[in-house]
Amino acid sequence: MTFKFKEVFSGTQAALGADPTQAQAEFHAQSRLGHGVNSNVAIRQFSVAVDEPAGLGGQDSAPNPVEYILAALGSCQEITYRLYADALGIPLNGVSVQLSGTIDLRGFFNVQDDVRPGYQTIEAEVVLDSPASEADLKRLKEIVDRHCPVLDILHNPTPVRLSLRRGSLNAAAE
Repeated sequence: MTFKFKEVFSGTQAALGADPTQAQAEFHAQSRLGHGVNSNVAIRQFSVAVDEPAGLGGQDSAPNPVEYILAALGSCQEITYRLYADALGIPLNGVSVQLSGTIDLRGFFNVQDDVRPGYQTIEAEVVLDSPASEADLKRLKEIVDRHCPVLDILHNPTPVRLSLRRGSLNAAAE
């Protein structure tokens, strides 16, 4: 069965244009620290493991949080390419993204105050398997880069409010 992304895209686009009050989507995750520095994150019906490499105090049992940022960017780019290629009628057989990021650990370990704890740079190469013209692929890239949610999150400040409360972790989740 071939999924019709173009129909989903155009139908959703039309519905949101007709009723913008339906455009807000809210996503949730709940994380809990396990043994050492590993965590288990619940997202909808999924369980996602998080850990650190041994050199950063973990057991290397799962990707770490900053590696998930790379995974989120790569997969979001792929999804956005798929949707927009279909919506624009640009043939696309496949998409792959190779990513790397550089972090200066002096920021995370509070060695130097003026060093950010997050990524200093992220490099990504998108490979498109497509018979489309270079002009169409360039146009597709420009559109994807304007509409990829994770790329937007990384490029633009997003307000984040973290609160703190005391509570028992032995009690059932609320």
